[in-house]
Amino acid sequence: MTGLYEWNPMPYRLEIKCPECQSRAFFEFAEIVKISLTKDIDFFKNSSQFDYQLFKDHCGHGWHGAVFYPGLHGGSTASITELPEGYSSSNWNHSRYLSEHRDIRWGSFVCTNCSARKKHDLKWPEDAFYSMNHKGNNLWAFDRESAVELRDFIGSTARDESSYKWSRFLRHIPTVFKHQKNREPIFKQINKLLAC
Repeated sequence: MTGLYEWNPMPYRLEIKCPECQSRAFFEFAEIVKISLTKDIDFFKNSSQFDYQLFKDHCGHGWHGAVFYPGLHGGSTASITELPEGYSSSNWNHSRYLSEHRDIRWGSFVCTNCSARKKHDLKWPEDAFYSMNHKGNNLWAFDRESAVELRDFIGSTARDESSYKWSRFLRHIPTVFKHQKNREPIFKQINKLLAC
């Protein structure tokens, strides 16, 4: 399906199907910080903690970026050490330039089942762990918490989005999933996913 449901703002962490074993894995977006001084580019190019990337902004101007994958480093920027002057590990805390680069879906995943820990190019919603098909339409949730709220919302007769933590997400659920005749089968499918 296309529309607002797909373009709903994504959280920083998601639950996806592990590309290795298809179990539940935890995905985190990469953090990108603009390299402000030319003299610092070589440091980031040669660092084992960062990937270097040359980006283009919406006007076509190039800028240098240092990409950090928190999932490969225990999910924390605390492991970032020995940075050039003017940088701090806190620079990589949710600092992505996604407002200008919505096509960037780089990140890393960690699977608790097979212990895989790798970089991953997110394909959403195809990668969503909490995903189901109903009559040719795909319904998904970002993670377990949003899946529980989705289930409760679908099963409710009141349907007041404002009473849910994930109200912005629920507000954009396509109408086909809200029909009374679809309520029970969708509710059961979500419960089955939550049992995994």
